[in-house]
Amino acid sequence: MRPYLTDAEIISLYWARDEQAVTETARRYGSYIHAISVQILESEPDAEECVNDTYLKAWQTIPPQKPFSLKDYLGRLVRHLSIDRYRAMRRAKRNIHMTEALDELTAISPDTAQDNPALTGALDDFLGKLTPTDRALFLGRYWYFYEVADLARAYGMTANTVYVKLHRMRERLHKHLTERGFKL
Repeated sequence: MRPYLTDAEIISLYWARDEQAVTETARRYGSYIHAISVQILESEPDAEECVNDTYLKAWQTIPPQKPFSLKDYLGRLVRHLSIDRYRAMRRAKRNIHMTEALDELTAISPDTAQDNPALTGALDDFLGKLTPTDRALFLGRYWYFYEVADLARAYGMTANTVYVKLHRMRERLHKHLTERGFKL
């Protein structure tokens, strides 16, 4: 098997408008973005469609975007596309654990700020100050949308302990972002 192209090489293919960029993106990050989408949507066919939409969105946005980390950029794209699809599907059928997680974050992370580099830096700073377990809980709940019961089992805690930890982390994040001048 040949080695993967680097992010810079793949991004260069996008900038050259070479369709090989999509092939290399799928080869290197396909399973990663699929895992994010299927966790959110809990449906293989819907996840596959979001993955394909992610490749299209990357093609449409690179250039003018020149992401520092292609993996993070693709993760954000597929996550937002999957959440949008989830919300559209929710009208017919509610998925309570996903709805809860989105509702918990609404007050501190409005969707309109998703591509704000200052916000990204502030979030990275916040996550960097958490313990490894707290960071895993926070990302597990709000990035991958795991159910609290699943996180509790995985980390040997009660569901109540996880809820309390998440609540306190959201309060700390709100304070952290407010102190840095973000209007929430």
